[in-house]
Amino acid sequence: MEEFEPDLIHVVNPAVLGLAGLYYAKMMQIPLVASYHTHLPQYLQHYGLGMLEPVMWELIKASHNQAQLNLCTSTVMVEELRIHGIERLDLWQRGVDTETFHPGLASLEMRSHLSQGNPESPLLLYVGRLGAEKEIDRIKPVLAAIPNARLALVGDGPNRSALQKHFEGTPTHFVGYLTGTELGAAFASADAFVFPSRTETLGLVLLEAMAAGCPVVAARSGGIPDIVTDGVNGYLFEPTDEQGAIAATVRLLQQQNERETLRQNARTEAERWGWAAATRQLQNYYRTVVSSQSMSSAA
Repeated sequence: MEEFEPDLIHVVNPAVLGLAGLYYAKMMQIPLVASYHTHLPQYLQHYGLGMLEPVMWELIKASHNQAQLNLCTSTVMVEELRIHGIERLDLWQRGVDTETFHPGLASLEMRSHLSQGNPESPLLLYVGRLGAEKEIDRIKPVLAAIPNARLALVGDGPNRSALQKHFEGTPTHFVGYLTGTELGAAFASADAFVFPSRTETLGLVLLEAMAAGCPVVAARSGGIPDIVTDGVNGYLFEPTDEQGAIAATVRLLQQQNERETLRQNARTEAERWGWAAATRQLQNYYRTVVSSQSMSSAA
């Protein structure tokens, strides 16, 4: 850091490595930007540590309030951090790679792989970290309610072995990691992307699914409603409604014409949020923070 002499430091969820960013920003008098992407206080509930949530919020406040600017990726998270005392907040617009994730990548080969040789069956997809906080176990009743349906779980994580036991005896394929065009093809080849998590600050995988034209069924929670408009480019269900995800997914699979409209609308929505615009916005934030620091130093 001392050799590189940065003009600005940007830390993401300042914990562990991010703490070094806080230290150097203060020591070297360098402008600091922080962004909030992982909703750690809610994660604690899923690991039996809910009693530590007030302590976690105090740590988050202490670290983020050292920054000249704090960015969140959804309006819901901007408001929640404001309520908990985090200052100098602003919204960093969502962005997705609309070339890597594209409906044109759909293929029978990928669909056969995800469905373990049953491409004609309804295919449900989940992509992301296999962690307890993602509540992937809640997809099991959805799978059971749809005749001949298959489920593909793309990704890995600490909860994989527990999930393998949970889904034992069901037509579930633990695919492992996919990247690049393979991942894009997985999204584009599925019938529905089911996302039960209630801890999302944004839900980038939802944007990726939508860019690939894969209809989304997701919990109405966190930053998700900023992305998914119920009945327009996907379906939302109430997080506490055990039947909500089932009803939404069944409707999606049964209404062929409606599903096609959702696919098209999802792609159209994703095209509004390319990486270039999100990057330009971030560069403008950087310029503003650096300029403000320079004016303060001059004064």
